[in-house]
Amino acid sequence: MMYHNIFGWVGAFLFTICAIPQVIKTYKTKKADNLSMWFLLFWLGGEIFTTFYIIIDDILLGITHFPLYINYVFNGILVLYLIYAKKYYK
Repeated sequence: MMYHNIFGWVGAFLFTICAIPQVIKTYKTKKADNLSMWFLLFWLGGEIFTTFYIIIDDILLGITHFPLYINYVFNGILVLYLIYAKKYYK
C-alpha cells in the first residue's frame, strides 16, 4: 500500500464516523426535530453526486478509490436513516 493511500483511508474513516453520534442520539431519543430537512437533503444529494463522480472518474482513469466508496455509501445509509427519522419520529 502506498503511503498516500493511508491518508485516504484515515480521512474516509473520520468522515464516515462523524455522523454516527447524531444517528445514535436520534435512535435513542426518537427525536429528529432539531435536524434541518434541507440540510439532510443537500447532504444526501452531495453523497449521491460525489459517488457518481468518483465512479465515472475511476472508470475513465482505470483506478479505484475504495476508501471513498466506503465513505460515501456508508454516509448515504446514515443520512437516509436520519431523513427517515426526521419524517417519521414525532
